[in-house]
Amino acid sequence: MIVTTAQLFKHAYGKYAIGAYNINNAEQAMGLFKGAMDSKAPFIIQISKGARNYTDKRMLEAIIRSAAEIFPDAIFAVHLDHGDEQTCYDCIDSGFFSSVMIDASHDEFEKNIEITKRVVEKAHAKGISVEAELGMLGGVEEDIKVEDGHATLTDPAEAEEFIKRTGCDSLACAIGTSHGAFKFKGKQSLHFDVLEKIKARVPGFPLVMHGSSSVPKDEVDRINAAGGKIADSSGVNVEEYLPAAKLGVTKINIDTDGRLVWTRVHREFFRDKPGEFDFRPPGKIFIVEYAKFIASRNVLLGSAGQLDDLRASLGK
Repeated sequence: MIVTTAQLFKHAYGKYAIGAYNINNAEQAMGLFKGAMDSKAPFIIQISKGARNYTDKRMLEAIIRSAAEIFPDAIFAVHLDHGDEQTCYDCIDSGFFSSVMIDASHDEFEKNIEITKRVVEKAHAKGISVEAELGMLGGVEEDIKVEDGHATLTDPAEAEEFIKRTGCDSLACAIGTSHGAFKFKGKQSLHFDVLEKIKARVPGFPLVMHGSSSVPKDEVDRINAAGGKIADSSGVNVEEYLPAAKLGVTKINIDTDGRLVWTRVHREFFRDKPGEFDFRPPGKIFIVEYAKFIASRNVLLGSAGQLDDLRASLGK
């Protein structure tokens, strides 16, 4: 069942975070739904601009609709991740999305407000929520690249002003995470001090953490042992998910970790079976492994076991 992100955030706020997982194909969709049902957790499907162009946007939407029929007890939202203005409008007009993210964080503050406000007005007219971003995360995600020296943390005072002037429904904050598999150097932690200040200024308002994959060392080691060359990678400490949720983070984005699971499964399969050329056996293995990964992350986010209570609160 597709619901709005607003409904999910209302139930989760201050208690747990909703896992927002990017998908690009049928195998990811099946693993995501299976893992969510195994852990009895609500979730958010994230579709990026790149994912919509990977095959065809209609193909991905059809896969999600089919998965919802296969797993009728699932409760989830469908969200556009890192959209530009035109992509946001296209998703708003599609009638398929629960929410869209307008990412104008690379623009100056006033320009970001101007663009975000336009998207909010169009989205709200159709009952769709809008996520915006303030501050810039470092790292690389698809066509987004920000060098470490240009990454900036979200200013709490600006966050309050931005939310009031744009009318956005959630805000992605830069609090020390970054996109991709190379997040931290050393043992850097999230900037909980910044998060606390933002929450104090906008109590009850849903905040979002991007770039929150943990980049598990065992996954990277197994990839490298099977011929990969991923060096010096590091991610977010999973023990910081729930403390962040208690401070108003209701949505935590996890994408890179899923790609690592996919890479590990396929590298190991074809290393061990060099004569194989059928892509379905490793695809089936990936579905099982990705489901296990999703379930494990939902436990850490605190969303595991929340499905029945959420359903009751929705009157479904």
